[in-house]
Amino acid sequence: MSPQPLKVAMIGGGAGAFIANPHQKAIHFDGTRKVHAVALHPDPEVAMNEANNWPYPVKGYASYDELFEDQAKLPENERIDYVVIVTPNFVHFDPAMKALELGIPVMCEKPLTVNLEEADLLVAKAREKKVPFAVAHTYLGHWSSWFSRHIVQSGLLGDVRWVDSYYLQGWLADKLEDSGQMQAEWRTDPKKAGGSGCGGDIGTHALMQLRFVTGLDVEEVSARLDKFVPGRPIDDHFTTYGKLSNGGKCLVRASQICIGHKNDLGIMIAGTKGALKWSQEDPEKVTILLQDQPDRTYWRGQVCANDGFLGDVPQWLLDEPTIPSGHGEAFHDAYARLHREFEKDVRAYQAGEPWSCDGSTYANIDDGRMGLAFIDACIKSDDDDGAWQPVSKS
Repeated sequence: MSPQPLKVAMIGGGAGAFIANPHQKAIHFDGTRKVHAVALHPDPEVAMNEANNWPYPVKGYASYDELFEDQAKLPENERIDYVVIVTPNFVHFDPAMKALELGIPVMCEKPLTVNLEEADLLVAKAREKKVPFAVAHTYLGHWSSWFSRHIVQSGLLGDVRWVDSYYLQGWLADKLEDSGQMQAEWRTDPKKAGGSGCGGDIGTHALMQLRFVTGLDVEEVSARLDKFVPGRPIDDHFTTYGKLSNGGKCLVRASQICIGHKNDLGIMIAGTKGALKWSQEDPEKVTILLQDQPDRTYWRGQVCANDGFLGDVPQWLLDEPTIPSGHGEAFHDAYARLHREFEKDVRAYQAGEPWSCDGSTYANIDDGRMGLAFIDACIKSDDDDGAWQPVSKS
């Protein structure tokens, strides 16, 4: 007998929002999760109007405070199963903390919070309550990200010497926030976005791709946070040179003023035996380069168990639960994979069974905290003319 779909609450995602839409699709992707309750907008009237216009009947709330007050009155087995937070950065901490206090698992958009102090408080609460917590770093959900992780961490490229991880956009090349564009307005406001605009928004994606694929941490940084558009209070261009936990070096860079670039996230990893390249805009392809050998390119669905180069191929690289190879997976599928993996931990948590939330299939709360520690160190470095700064560990 199939399990009952998990009841999911969505906080944020009303009029003018973007990221709620792919989350909504991902939640319903497998038929084992369903949006049950929503608190969609800070204006109570708008929130209820948006809830009433949801594609199917949901329990609408005028605010997330009202949602959690209602949940607190219910027996634990009748509450929502997890909450998805898709608000601007400055509205991540409070609803996440309220969910954790009730023992409700959380999937939160990145960055985890607007500063390291808030991140540390959430980590402490999640550990105290022993509750699953995911940070929605979308691109870790690509099959090709998992495959790249296997390639690097199995040692096929040797020891990692150098990583170039980047995310380039061009949509903020002009002062778009002055036009009233909602997404630009809050992302360029330090009170709402945090101390770093470009770095916090997309630099953390580049950092997380590096950490997830290599299994390494960035331990020290020398950073420059540039503001190319006149009058913009926080960075729109972000460049960080880093020292890796294995002694290697890295470049983590991001820009929102590179005209012509859309969502150009990519990574190049150079090891002692070979290199690997991957690009989010061509997400199903991973290229492996070895000295004096032909380049090897792998696509989802084209890895076989008896591949002599890959060695012992784990079964999860061979089994795909969605669509046959030759049909392109992309952004929505990546989100769905994150929700699918998070669901496993939520169900185990509810059943009182062991669960890991170890960062191997999605970013966990400690990963989210490391993103804020990285940004904090980069801001300090930039304030000190690029001087080396350690990245704080929890």
